[in-house]
Amino acid sequence: MNIVFAGTPDFAVPTLDRLIDAGRRPVAVYTRPDRPAGRGRRPRPSPVKQRAEQAGIPVLQPASLRTPDAQAELAALAPDLLVVVAYGLILPQAVLDIPRLGCVNVHASLLPRWRGAAPIQRALLAGDATTGVTIMQMEAGLDTGPMLARREIPIGAQDTAGDLHDRLAVLGAELLVEVLPDIAAGRLTPVPQDDAAATYADKLSKDEAPLDWQRPAAALARQVRAFNPWPVAETRLAGRILRIWQAEALPGPTAAAPGEIVAAGRDGIDVATAEGVLRLIRLQAPGGRPLPAADFLNGHPLRPGDRLE
Repeated sequence: MNIVFAGTPDFAVPTLDRLIDAGRRPVAVYTRPDRPAGRGRRPRPSPVKQRAEQAGIPVLQPASLRTPDAQAELAALAPDLLVVVAYGLILPQAVLDIPRLGCVNVHASLLPRWRGAAPIQRALLAGDATTGVTIMQMEAGLDTGPMLARREIPIGAQDTAGDLHDRLAVLGAELLVEVLPDIAAGRLTPVPQDDAAATYADKLSKDEAPLDWQRPAAALARQVRAFNPWPVAETRLAGRILRIWQAEALPGPTAAAPGEIVAAGRDGIDVATAEGVLRLIRLQAPGGRPLPAADFLNGHPLRPGDRLE
């Protein structure tokens, strides 16, 4: 097969690697244009671009695939298949029609659950017991195309978004390479998604980071896990932001008001919620680095009765 690959972030790199390792080296790689980053705001290549250049694969970075020139450039590559993993640009129907075998997408959820931009984080926030990856035949809708293959994994009690991101990236890469011969031979029967069962994973926002102590501890613990490593859950102490990298919900009632610290020691800082207690295990003060609770308390003494906002 003449394969063209389209992807941008770290999540897409394992799939590109597996294609190369499996002898399915793409003839070209599409990725988003370099973006300003860091204090100097210098253009920074995407992780996929860096990996493609290391492998000596030609890289194309159109700002859009809606222009006739961009579509002609893709058509000139004569792709049999376009493999898309977290590319970040919309593919119009004219692009979907170019490859002989169409376009397939590696999506980090068990479709039709969690279509959209942040499926890993939304699954954690919702308290899903399982997640997985879906290989989907792409169409013009948002993650609405028929499914070619799915693989499921459990979500562990301590899994963060970062943990699941890494596992699902590898799982999706392995599943894609496994089913490529069947895609090439037309042996897979596309299974339509049940639109009535669809849920949508909206893009994450920093506005979602603050912890609301009026919510149950279990929900707040899921929020901490879902927002690690970004945007990182946060709270306020005397007007200053504290970032919460790790926490766990403790069972049992408490008479303290939501947001009130009920205990602070080596094991963590226990905070009352609307239902149960949230134990803060790893915290970060402004200008500091993430610290275990015991080390954090050495420089930031807290005691029962202090309040978080």
